[in-house]
Amino acid sequence: MLLVEKMSSNNKVSSVFYAETYHPIQAGSIDGTDTLPHDNAIYRALLCSNAALYDPFGDPKVIGDPYCTLFVGRLSHLTTEDTLRQAMSQYGKIKNLRLVRHIVTGASRGYAFVEFETEKEMFRAYKDAHHTYIDDSEIIVDYNRQHLMPGWIPRRLGGGLSGKKESGQLRFGGREKPFRAPLRPIPWDELKRLGIPTPPEGRYMSRYQIPSPPRRKRRSSDTEEAREHEKRSEYSHSFGGDRSMYNEYRIHKTHKESSRHSYMHEKRGASSKVLSEERAYINMERDERSSRDLHRHDRWSPSGDDLYRD
Repeated sequence: MLLVEKMSSNNKVSSVFYAETYHPIQAGSIDGTDTLPHDNAIYRALLCSNAALYDPFGDPKVIGDPYCTLFVGRLSHLTTEDTLRQAMSQYGKIKNLRLVRHIVTGASRGYAFVEFETEKEMFRAYKDAHHTYIDDSEIIVDYNRQHLMPGWIPRRLGGGLSGKKESGQLRFGGREKPFRAPLRPIPWDELKRLGIPTPPEGRYMSRYQIPSPPRRKRRSSDTEEAREHEKRSEYSHSFGGDRSMYNEYRIHKTHKESSRHSYMHEKRGASSKVLSEERAYINMERDERSSRDLHRHDRWSPSGDDLYRD
């Protein structure tokens, strides 16, 4: 029994979860269950969040599709745009790249945003470029939380994620420092009262699993187009890439479907006609029966003497 409890405790220690929305108090907690800020920066971030002082879409320099944009951090201050572009091009075609620099000195701030042509290329870089080296500096990559994470507050306002232990302002819930599965009782009522997201009890992940970035919500029309494109690709592959045979097959299939629809329409029309004739016949029989009953009553009508005769 003791061994089972010990194994269960060890499994919980290696279990983690990631923040889907940003809350300053939760971000400052190692297990996501704190209900009070533990440093002044969290108070500042909480004030910005409650008073809506930060607008994630207010920076005119931030352009491009957020679902195709990757954040690259911990860059060397010697890394240039050309070096970064060359390193990230191995994961896909780069559409836009912005290395953030100091507004006065022009020196690199150590992070950048890279926009790829497609979401697939962005996800490839998100998965494979994490903890790789550029100019002898180990980088971290993450999705564009500024636009895709609800409630996001940046580091300069007391929020952000990760950080160094020496600063005393560690932030958890991100890819680099996820929340640990709570070992102490979870204050469910207090978390709900403060609007802090609760831990996903029973749905924790392993530390070695890669958290999936947010995906664009597909419209029904996009889904239908993708399904139709998949069918065309499958048919083209079935006919060995012969376009003429594929076109003949499509024409034959379309004609067959239209013939089937016409047959079903005629069948429904015939059924409706038979049903109408049956109803008319039934109505005619009912009218004749009513007429016969009426004539029978008209042939004999009792007099007053007949009604009171013994």
